[in-house]
Amino acid sequence: MAETKTKPTDIPFESFLAGVPDEKARADCYSLINMMEKVTGEKPVMWGPSIVGFGKYRYHYGSGHTGEICLTGFSPRKGNLSLYCLSGCPGQNDMLKQLGKHKAGKCCLYIKTLDDVNFDVLEQLVTKSAEFMKKIFPD
Repeated sequence: MAETKTKPTDIPFESFLAGVPDEKARADCYSLINMMEKVTGEKPVMWGPSIVGFGKYRYHYGSGHTGEICLTGFSPRKGNLSLYCLSGCPGQNDMLKQLGKHKAGKCCLYIKTLDDVNFDVLEQLVTKSAEFMKKIFPD
């Protein structure tokens, strides 16, 4: 089985974020750090070269595949912020309807800027998702 590439590193998140060229995007990243740190009670850790993650959980699938990944996190990508906060938690679809301008993937939420979304709804979504993942994959 292939080894997971996305794992915690010793890279300081500040060094990574210093390389984000857009000042507004960098400010949004620090707002997300403050919120995710508050929600999880965990400090930010770089997962791989480009994900700022908070907390962690071990997952295991019926196929036998297991691994470890951050409980929630984000990555500033070209053109948007990718947030790893969609878990399928109860009420997720209703929260997404109230969120504002976004795109949603299977596990990722894509937003251009925090100005496009209701930050309180985003915080609620991250909170509910983290709680749900802890329930599904308890240590």
